[in-house]
Amino acid sequence: MSRMSDTWILAAQCPSRLGTVDVVTRFLKEQQCYITELNSFDDRLGGRFFIRAEFRPERDEFHEERFQADFAARANEFDMQFELTAPGKRTGTVIMVSKADHCLNDLLYRYRTGQLPLDIKAVISNHPDLEPLAAWHDLPYHYLPITPETKLQQEAQIREIIADTDAELVVLARYMQVLSPSMCELLAGRAINIHHSLLPGFKGAKPYHQAYEKGVKLVGATAHYINNDLDEGPIIAQGVEPVDHTHYPEDLVAKGRDIECLTLARAISYHLERRVFFYSGRTVVFGN
Repeated sequence: MSRMSDTWILAAQCPSRLGTVDVVTRFLKEQQCYITELNSFDDRLGGRFFIRAEFRPERDEFHEERFQADFAARANEFDMQFELTAPGKRTGTVIMVSKADHCLNDLLYRYRTGQLPLDIKAVISNHPDLEPLAAWHDLPYHYLPITPETKLQQEAQIREIIADTDAELVVLARYMQVLSPSMCELLAGRAINIHHSLLPGFKGAKPYHQAYEKGVKLVGATAHYINNDLDEGPIIAQGVEPVDHTHYPEDLVAKGRDIECLTLARAISYHLERRVFFYSGRTVVFGN
């Protein structure tokens, strides 16, 4: 899934104006960097320009700090915000789960096989059920039970783990707890959640059973960044599969689990590969 092993990534955004593509491509040419992939988008309604370039230096020496300083001087003219990502970067990550194991199991497989360049620092759960799975992968497992009375105390423990591990990314892999507004604010732009995209049509318990009763013809999943609006954060990736009258509730659940795994993994990959841009509460995503 990831192709970041041998290329650098330059991701940038700025107000729309003449020369935005040129300032990136011309600079890379002057630095003797060969562009292997280039994506750009101009939001004509928002007046915002987005660009992402994967490149490979053609000369033997590449000085990251000098590159950033020199490009910043060029980008400043365009009020351009940018980020440079090195090849093979493994992102420090904390995974949060409850009892469902399908998303965690899928992520750990992709982590173990190198499909996702993660550096998993810890697994956090409000239940003890998945500790054996984390232990098999030799990962720290933090069982932090929660009640309405202990919610803030439990979240303080989560904050401490994230800070102590210096995690850049938090993945809610079917963590079935609503985060507090302050927690959402802390993790804005670096926490990815997955849910069945039957929401908001089928809220509450047993959404797939509700879907069965209504005779749905599509089931799916949505991966998004968290915010203070429950399950309404900026969307990164969605997956959908057709179903029909022959699919019973248990069939919908099974199909939904598969879609959730694939959609969450795709969203994480997009995030790690700097394919996702924020602007005005929404995302621009350069899919691959």
